[in-house]
Amino acid sequence: MRSSLLLHILSILPIVYSQRSSPKRGLVYVPNENHPGDDDIWDSASSALTWYYNYQATPSESFQDSPKLHFVPMLWGQSNTFLDEVTSQIESGANITYVLAFNEPDGGGSTGGSSMPADMAAEIWQREVEPLKELGVKLGAPAVTGSPNGFVWLRNFFTACEGNCSADFIPVHWYGNFEGLASHVGQVNATYQNMTMWVTEYANNDQSLEESQSFYNQSSEFFDRIE
Repeated sequence: MRSSLLLHILSILPIVYSQRSSPKRGLVYVPNENHPGDDDIWDSASSALTWYYNYQATPSESFQDSPKLHFVPMLWGQSNTFLDEVTSQIESGANITYVLAFNEPDGGGSTGGSSMPADMAAEIWQREVEPLKELGVKLGAPAVTGSPNGFVWLRNFFTACEGNCSADFIPVHWYGNFEGLASHVGQVNATYQNMTMWVTEYANNDQSLEESQSFYNQSSEFFDRIE
């Protein structure tokens, strides 16, 4: 079965607010002290964005009361409070329908990775993430890097889970050109054929604004063709 794909737009791409609202378009939100006005762009009526995550279990203050941006909690790394934090939000009336887990666990801390062994992640998942399934929450698999090590780590994770980690969708990270992105998406799709795919981080990094916009246009058109 062909994987569907949910497109995640990085906040470095200003063209996003000129597009039609879409459930495929979300934001990885990191507050920018130099440009606080950006928050109004992401949450504006003309923004294409409909959801966001912030690498944390609780929503950002800027969008606490937003009727437009749906919050997706994330278990970034080691935690023994994630389940309680998300459950508390749900019991308070928050509409939590998806969660993310483990940001680049195969990567090092210098690049933002949570850097943890697959067997440890499997243990934490079963304690802090899997129980949310009973509350109707859909679970995102660990968001590994786009390197070959990411595939190895994820395979080891599911092996260590011994069938007890029932992920509903698989996040994808990619940094590089469009050809590499398309190839990586195809490889993930072929490896995890029965899982919905979310591209939760991607960019052609260290490029000019014009080159970044061209990359965004090409990649978003590609993603929109995938159902």
